[in-house]
Amino acid sequence: MLRFRWGGAQAGAVGWATALLVAALRFGAGWQVLACAQLKGLLLTLFVLYIIWTALLFYRVTDEAGVVQSIGAGLPRLTPDRGLQALLLGWVFSAFLQGMGGFGVPVAVVAPLLTGLGFPAVAAVVIPSVGHAWAVTFGSLGSSFYALMAATGRGGAELAPWSAALLGLACLGCGAATLWAAGGWRTLRSNLTAWLIIGVTMAVTQFLVVTHGLWAIGGMMGGLAGLAVGVMWARWRAGGLIGEDRPTAGMPLGWALLPYILLVAIVLTAQVPFMKAALGQVVIRARFPELITGRGWVTPAGEGRSINLFGHAGALLTYASLVTYLLFQRRGCYKPGAAGRIARSVAKKAVRSSLGTAAMVGMAVTMEHAGMTHLLADGIAQAAGRAFPLAAPFIGVLGAFMTGSNTNSNVVFGGLQQGVAMLLGVSPLIILAAQTAGGAIGSAFAPAKIIVGCSTVGSGEEESAVLKAVMRYGLAIVAGLALATGAAVYLGGS
Repeated sequence: MLRFRWGGAQAGAVGWATALLVAALRFGAGWQVLACAQLKGLLLTLFVLYIIWTALLFYRVTDEAGVVQSIGAGLPRLTPDRGLQALLLGWVFSAFLQGMGGFGVPVAVVAPLLTGLGFPAVAAVVIPSVGHAWAVTFGSLGSSFYALMAATGRGGAELAPWSAALLGLACLGCGAATLWAAGGWRTLRSNLTAWLIIGVTMAVTQFLVVTHGLWAIGGMMGGLAGLAVGVMWARWRAGGLIGEDRPTAGMPLGWALLPYILLVAIVLTAQVPFMKAALGQVVIRARFPELITGRGWVTPAGEGRSINLFGHAGALLTYASLVTYLLFQRRGCYKPGAAGRIARSVAKKAVRSSLGTAAMVGMAVTMEHAGMTHLLADGIAQAAGRAFPLAAPFIGVLGAFMTGSNTNSNVVFGGLQQGVAMLLGVSPLIILAAQTAGGAIGSAFAPAKIIVGCSTVGSGEEESAVLKAVMRYGLAIVAGLALATGAAVYLGGS
């Protein structure tokens, strides 16, 4: 990917094919091992893609109705302060957009809004690129987090606390970077109070939501809480004289927020015991036998990733999308042909990421079943020793930088990071949290995302400058996460 600038689908396919050949020729993986690995990979792929496709559907249903434009157009009117505008749009609103859709949407939507307010083109792309990154893991309706669960076999309840804690620190780092990119030290200093209040609100909200099992809406709820507090702060600073409840796009704020309220209500309803039981009637699952390679690597018998057809997060997104579409259609918010445009847009954006995800999953599962991942983990454990926790977030960064996706980074390196942690005797939960937090920040300066961001403001010739700036801010944030990871491991976190 770095040398030939291939996308995830191309590079992933080559990696997958190479993994199959190496597993068969050097690690003694017979046809049964490889066949079962591919079937397990298929289940894992469908589990993740169910969320990716439906998250894109939900975003396009709301965007086609003018919801996103309504919210985005109203925020700048709340304050004339450039730093606060950068916070509200580039940090808070972009995180909210990541929470409900992701896939490059935050930068594509926010960068043009910032250029319209007079921000330079480079800053307009840098600000939302780094600003939204903290919300990636629990954004896109939790696709990255679900991928981490699937790749490591661990439950969300045990992974969520440490992941949310490290991402909360990342949230503050992203906010500080947003202000610095908007105007340097002076802008950061003049907005320190707003940064701290809004940042703590978003970080704590996301933590509380995901530690109560609502992983799919953690990023979205954090962004919503940040929007609420940010709007109140801006109005207080302006003496209540600036801003209205009715944004310039013509849609009342209550209607603009309705789709997200509906989604939250549907997710909460699905947690009620009798509803959970009713939605869990149809589950796709498969049981696999014990598998042994020619070199003696054993994969125990057990079930692959199960898919709850009607209770999966993807199903809940589908329900919310259908209800939202019907409501806004009755309100006359859609132009003729809206359904076709929505379907074509979802297919266009989802196919490429789906192919990349499928290839990365196939490669990772093949390596795991052949014993290759364990061998890599053992080598890293011996080379890094007790300093490994400091390197864990940077491994997540590498995966996201290569693949352009925290989801793929978690699939490729989640099992590896867990294996190293267990070999070293440190908490795998902290290391996996560092993996996904690093991957979230690293995805902000993945080349593919930088190219998309620059294209939205017509600054294709500035891609190098944007990449350098976002990478500089991102690596500084990840360095802080590395120190936090090391401290947590040293203090005996479990």
